[in-house]
Amino acid sequence: MGNHMIAVIGAGKLGELVLSGLLRAGWPPGQLIATTRRPERAAELAERYGIRPTLNLTAVTQADVLLVAVKPQDAGRLLDEFGMKIPPGKLVVSLCAGLPTSFFTERLPGGIPVVRVMTNTPALVDQAMTVISPGPYATDEHLALTEEIFQPLGKTMRVPEAQQDAVTALSGSGPAYFYLLVEAMIDAGILLGLPRQVAHELIVQTAIGSAVMLRDSGEHPVKLREAVTSPAGTTISAIRELEKHGVRAALLAALEAARDRAREIAAQSA
Repeated sequence: MGNHMIAVIGAGKLGELVLSGLLRAGWPPGQLIATTRRPERAAELAERYGIRPTLNLTAVTQADVLLVAVKPQDAGRLLDEFGMKIPPGKLVVSLCAGLPTSFFTERLPGGIPVVRVMTNTPALVDQAMTVISPGPYATDEHLALTEEIFQPLGKTMRVPEAQQDAVTALSGSGPAYFYLLVEAMIDAGILLGLPRQVAHELIVQTAIGSAVMLRDSGEHPVKLREAVTSPAGTTISAIRELEKHGVRAALLAALEAARDRAREIAAQSA
């Protein structure tokens, strides 16, 4: 670990998640550099993590791996600045939601490998779901290096790039869906007469326990749900109301909307 110099290009919230995870995993601070748009942000990262902030052109020269973590709408401007100045032998890893690897290869010298990555915010507690796809010129060695970088943040998985917009909708945006559900359930607990803190603790621990059971039991979620659902009991009454209000259909429509928005981002950036 730490044999490669890694530069986070555009170290905003997402880039900071990756930086902090690498440091927690034992990556040497001297092997990490970051670029930011604002000098005060650079100073903040240097003080917080002991890493070296630098300029984009310096970073692409010094680092072996360039993690591009800017907002998708800023990626074109960024690549116009330094894309064609990237020396051979670098690996470009894109964290830009919605942008295909072809967006990068069109703006980079020929032969520079690009890997597309979608991670999510549970990286902050080392429980991310990170999905990796090879672009042009990316080999198994490049994918293995990308996995080495992101494995400390949680779980990694490889998929074909054609599936990345669906991944963005499902796991990239996924934490927000769970937070919304938990928020609604806490409000329901208050409606039923529980203090907010009590409702919060009940639902959060129930969510954690349910997720661990899903992960560790190997059972299908239907079977786990049926185990809680007694005949003529409280749970089936609640599920009937959820079905009546179209919760399942709403989730299907929501994820389709997120997938479609990822495609729009790519089309607008082309």
